Amino acid sequence: MLNDAVAPEIVPAAGSDKDAPLKEDIRLLGRLLGDVLREQEGDAVFNVVETIRQTSVRFRREADADAALELDAMLKELSREQTISVVRAFSYFSHLANIAEDQHHIRRRRAHLLAGSPAQKGSVSFALKKLRMAGVPRKTVDTFFQDALIAPVLTAHPTEVQRKSILDAEHDIARLLAERDLPQTPKERQANMQLLRSRVATLWQTRMLRYSKLTVADEIENALSYYRITFLRELPGLYDDIEEDIAAEYPNGDGTIEPINAAYVQMGSWIGGDRDGNPNVNAGTMQHALARHATTILDFYLDEVHALGAELSVSTLMVGVSAELQALADQSPDASPHRSDEPYRRALIGIYARLAATARALGATNILRKEVGAAAAYPDAAAFVADLRTIVASLESHHGAALVRPRLATLARAADIFGFHLASLDMRQTSDVHERVLADLFAKSGVAADYTALSEEDKQALLLNELAQPRLLYSPYIAYATETDSELAILRAARDIRQRYGARAIRNYIISHTETVSDLLEVLLLQKETGLLRTDWKTGGDGDSTCELMVIPLFETIPDLQRAAGIMSQVMALPLVKQLIAKQGQLQEVMLGYSDSNKDGGFLTSNWELYKAELALVSDFRKAGVKLRLFHGRGGTVGRGGGPSYEAILAQPPGTVNGQIRLTEQGEIIASKFSNAEIGRRNLELLVAATLEASLAPQEANPARNSQLAQFEAVMAELSDLAYHAYRHLVYETPGFTEYFFSATPIAEIAELNLGSRPASRKANQRIEDLRAIPWGFSWGQCRLLLPGWFGFGSAIEAWINQADGAAKDDKIATLRAMHAEWPFFATLLSNMDMVLAKTDLAIASRYAELVADQDLRERIYKRITDEHGNTLRCLELITGNTERLAGNPLLARSIQNRFAYLDPLNHLQVELIKRNRALSSASKVDERVHRGIQLSINGVAAGLRNTG
Repeated sequence: MLNDAVAPEIVPAAGSDKDAPLKEDIRLLGRLLGDVLREQEGDAVFNVVETIRQTSVRFRREADADAALELDAMLKELSREQTISVVRAFSYFSHLANIAEDQHHIRRRRAHLLAGSPAQKGSVSFALKKLRMAGVPRKTVDTFFQDALIAPVLTAHPTEVQRKSILDAEHDIARLLAERDLPQTPKERQANMQLLRSRVATLWQTRMLRYSKLTVADEIENALSYYRITFLRELPGLYDDIEEDIAAEYPNGDGTIEPINAAYVQMGSWIGGDRDGNPNVNAGTMQHALARHATTILDFYLDEVHALGAELSVSTLMVGVSAELQALADQSPDASPHRSDEPYRRALIGIYARLAATARALGATNILRKEVGAAAAYPDAAAFVADLRTIVASLESHHGAALVRPRLATLARAADIFGFHLASLDMRQTSDVHERVLADLFAKSGVAADYTALSEEDKQALLLNELAQPRLLYSPYIAYATETDSELAILRAARDIRQRYGARAIRNYIISHTETVSDLLEVLLLQKETGLLRTDWKTGGDGDSTCELMVIPLFETIPDLQRAAGIMSQVMALPLVKQLIAKQGQLQEVMLGYSDSNKDGGFLTSNWELYKAELALVSDFRKAGVKLRLFHGRGGTVGRGGGPSYEAILAQPPGTVNGQIRLTEQGEIIASKFSNAEIGRRNLELLVAATLEASLAPQEANPARNSQLAQFEAVMAELSDLAYHAYRHLVYETPGFTEYFFSATPIAEIAELNLGSRPASRKANQRIEDLRAIPWGFSWGQCRLLLPGWFGFGSAIEAWINQADGAAKDDKIATLRAMHAEWPFFATLLSNMDMVLAKTDLAIASRYAELVADQDLRERIYKRITDEHGNTLRCLELITGNTERLAGNPLLARSIQNRFAYLDPLNHLQVELIKRNRALSSASKVDERVHRGIQLSINGVAAGLRNTG
């Protein structure tokens, strides 16, 4: 999203043109792309690109009707070959502009730090200073870091448009661009320019699209690339920075830095374990995912241990070592007389041998450097960490403390964070599948002939009774449905994976579409059937049960969110569940879905129902004496809960964070946040800082403030009801809306893209109810309406204000302005909507509306949308007082202004190509080049917006 997450940190130098270096970089990359275009495609194509660009700029800036006609005529005259070249040119410009912007963010942040400016909002040091000034003691901060879990969870969804080959080329361009900020000799400058030109040429000659369907294995590899780029080094480095920040803000008197011996930030993943709607995920993909995870982290450990062996040339002829270190060296298979006085090297050679054996045991097949001799594999990551700590302790006690950092300390920290599993793999499946599997097991065991026909009360009674039985339902001598066999095999694989890679490898089971208490009990029973829930039965008494996977409900639709707290209260009151929660440290996680609630009820209602659900959950969990951890299923776009993570966490209702938070990072947002190591580290710090501040900032006991908040919430409830009806009336109750959506957006073309391993729709039909929320949002973004991020707001505000007359209207407006000024939830909601509206372009959207063949339908629905857009703008301006979009985020405003004149041509080209493609389809013809052009334009628009689904 144009890197919204890091935008607030940019601080311009006084009296300077804050964008001058950015503009220079964009001009440079644009010139290089132009040179490559001329060289590869010829002057004629270059001239066409320039003419289209200039005409598009005129169309945008002047709303010139003649420019629109000229553009339309020009695009119609393009040959298929020219069209592909033009689309590629503008698409690559979007990619290159992204690189330049990312580099500018880094440049401005470094300038801020070099200037010795105060700690920035969003940094951990800023949060610590704020907490110390509020009277929060050091002990409270230490306890927070010991107990916290902050987990970004990478997911694969069907809007990821980047190929890894493209990401690799762009990474090189970013590195070369960064080098230009350093002092360079003329020859170095020339060499840098030549390399940049070659990388841009490589980019041009690299296929942007996948011509075969992406597999789950491909998605796993794509995600692992971000570990190598960012997480493996930047996450341990962030831990070091935070320790220094704490020591600076809460000095202990002797100047030492106390280590935090806890992995409070851990990585999670859904890729290979999320099978909701994805028939390509099974037991094999889970096992493959963990093997690749383990290979990636062990490769990193092996490289670092090898490097340490070269660095730690310490000789006992010069300095002593601890007895423990000497023992570790003596266990090494290295018997070379040349290293007899170098125990650290011998110890590291032994550690390397053990790691190599571990890597082979965990699925690695290609150890690049062969170990000196055989050694036993490590039983677990803790044993590896213990050996590293032995080296650290010996160095620190024998005048070698300076040798511990950076590599050895960072490696030990990484081993604490990543273990041998790298990231915890979540399992997810929809509740309907669990019901079918158990219906099969119940029927074939003779326990219940038709489980699905039972009432909810009877289902609960049956499930609890089965959970209390020592015997199993499953028999290896009975034939079950294919789905039953597959689901049970997946759970058995999870058990084996935990035994092999450690308990953190898989520890969560998420239930999509949780609607009842029985949905949670079903997964507990399936765990029992596969050895993941075990009970130690006592003679004459109840059993003592242990469950390996935390069962996590996902509440997604508006009705589900409204039922969430009630369902959890009932579940937590069950004796068995109470026992299991106690074994989980009196902690239970609940996941909230932003995507489906938005598609179900619209932007305003979705946000409000999520807020209400969180408050209700906090209250009920407090009564039950259980700590709540919320898992936020946020997407890239604002319509799916996207937006700056820092502000989103701080806007959470009081009591909902408490040092525990997980949130999804999806699709292209992963690339936007983590494809650059420095920006990735900053985004990780934003998560920690926001969680720290939201958890520990004192809540003022102010009756007047509580009364005001109650008033704000009452107003929000009324607004939500009005917005819900406006949104539902358009999307689900307006005749012909579905036809309009499928015609006026590229949804059909998006479904054909080789974007991900998951289908775009849950069922093979054109019902919006069955369409996944991700391509729903993706489609509205492509046609530049971004309807899920604002529709219904204007109608709600206007109707609510008009319920009053005269002075009462002014009072209502004053209330809305107070809500914006004093309520973080409402302020963040309006800020995110403001960003969406800044990216919305009705002129471009009108071109897509032309794709609707039925003129009456087109005009009727498009007018509804544009009228609501106008209402929304007016109401937003009335509340905030800002007539310009993104007045509070000038960097993002300038970014949009600079880039969208170059993005617009892609939209115009996309419309023209869709017209051609649909005309061919109606004649039962196919033109692969037209098809490819559409897909390229989708990629380019997604890159330009920097948020898709």
